[in-house]
Amino acid sequence: MAQTFRLAGAVVLLTGAASGIGAALAQGLAAKGCSLLLVDRDVAGLDAVAGKARAAGAAVETLALDLADAEAIKNLPDWAADRFGRLDVLINNAGVALGGRFDESHLEDFEWLMDINLRAVVRMCHAFLPMLKDRPAAQIVNLSSLFGLIAPPGQVAYATSKFGVRGFTEALRHEYAGTGLGVTVVHPGGVATAIARSARGTRPPTDPE
Repeated sequence: MAQTFRLAGAVVLLTGAASGIGAALAQGLAAKGCSLLLVDRDVAGLDAVAGKARAAGAAVETLALDLADAEAIKNLPDWAADRFGRLDVLINNAGVALGGRFDESHLEDFEWLMDINLRAVVRMCHAFLPMLKDRPAAQIVNLSSLFGLIAPPGQVAYATSKFGVRGFTEALRHEYAGTGLGVTVVHPGGVATAIARSARGTRPPTDPE
């Protein structure tokens, strides 16, 4: 029988923690009495968010990491175990954007986005499932988007990744139904975040050598 999950006292790993939704989540989780493992490639932003969470009384560990690095993700469970000995909640929040028509986009930019928005979510879940399944009750929360429900023009790459997160998470939720592991997908609408700062847009095609 599935155990009741209690957030107070939980150890939470949060990606994309340096700004926007991630920063707000870190503050909210700190206020709930969680211990935090914060991951982002923005070192300055990560340090600022961690400082506020510590001021709220939370135990916090940070790691500067590019989630496009598949090999680095494989080492994260050992890092989490060394810091707090367990993990209760995994929140995959990190994301990037790519605007413009598909026929004007470079495939390398499309792959860059997919590595972070979709493949990193899959890799993180796969890496941490053994730790999470060891807990009497645990949670995975994957951030999709409104564009994981509708697919507007000019957002082909982003919508592809977010529909992928939606499908992956919904299927995973069915696999763990009735167990102590809850799996949730979230579809935020328009939110004032810093995602535009790391976005890529269409670029002129590269001239052949």
